Amino acid sequence: MRDKLQIAKISAFKPTLGACCAVGGMGANASQLEKDIGLEQFPTNEHYFGFVNFGNTCYCNSVLQALYFCRPFREKVLQYKQQVKNQKKETLLTCLADLFHSVATQKKKVGALSPKKFITKLRKENEHFDNYMQQDAHECLNYLLNTVADILTAEKKGPQEQENNGSHTKADPTWVHEIFQGTLTNETRCLNCESVSSKDEDFLDLSVDVLQNTSITHCLRVFSSTETLCTEHKYYCEVCCSKQEAQKRMRVKKLPQILALHLKRFKYMEHLSRYIKVSHRVVFPLELRLFNTIIDASQIEEFYGVPSDLQKNSTETGYIFFYQSRE
Repeated sequence: MRDKLQIAKISAFKPTLGACCAVGGMGANASQLEKDIGLEQFPTNEHYFGFVNFGNTCYCNSVLQALYFCRPFREKVLQYKQQVKNQKKETLLTCLADLFHSVATQKKKVGALSPKKFITKLRKENEHFDNYMQQDAHECLNYLLNTVADILTAEKKGPQEQENNGSHTKADPTWVHEIFQGTLTNETRCLNCESVSSKDEDFLDLSVDVLQNTSITHCLRVFSSTETLCTEHKYYCEVCCSKQEAQKRMRVKKLPQILALHLKRFKYMEHLSRYIKVSHRVVFPLELRLFNTIIDASQIEEFYGVPSDLQKNSTETGYIFFYQSRE
């Protein structure tokens, strides 16, 4: 099947980092952030608030910042806040909604807030994060999105359906899935009979390898590159009824509304018997061309957030960032 081209465009600068902490008002007391952006370009009704670090919680703060600036996700969380405003039960989602509401209703344009309530709930819900050690932002993002989806599914089912343990029907997608879920196709082509087998699988984010002197475009090319299965790794072809050499590759079948990309910054080194950090510079272009898709072209996407370790005037990214479709 012939590959078609996807194009993604990165929008104007949006500071989404947890390090983005500033105080002050407009005019003569304008913060450094407001001066850097320019008062005439400062987005209307937008707030830029840094989050206090509670001992190596930058991994969580970065994810929270990036998710806040994913407007479709933020809008859904704020809608949820209104829907359950009389609910007394505290969940990770209600804590997230309270935090987002606190940022969105600030009178100042910039400042700093304490996400203590959310961090406390996160540590209580998952013992993996219940410490003061550095944690992985990608793991935090996955846990948060999956937990929010589980909460929404449970609330939609109601108490009676939850008690029915014999029911194994597939849950309806939540707005988390509507925003972040895409579909991958794993294709394997037998080099003997040319038959192709494929299997679809859903994803909430794509993890891409980081190479030296690379870009996001190249990372995505490598992600969908063709792998030859040979020697002891031959593929068992159902048509040939025997093991044959084959070619295998992964492609994007359906792009999500928001494409979350995770840069694999840690690599296991066998001779060291441990993981090392891959600190290679990764450039994200103003226009992202996705060649590894099998769907129609002309979907334009907009950059939303770079949630960690982004230095000023640098094109080196951290670990996770998002693109959002305009369609």
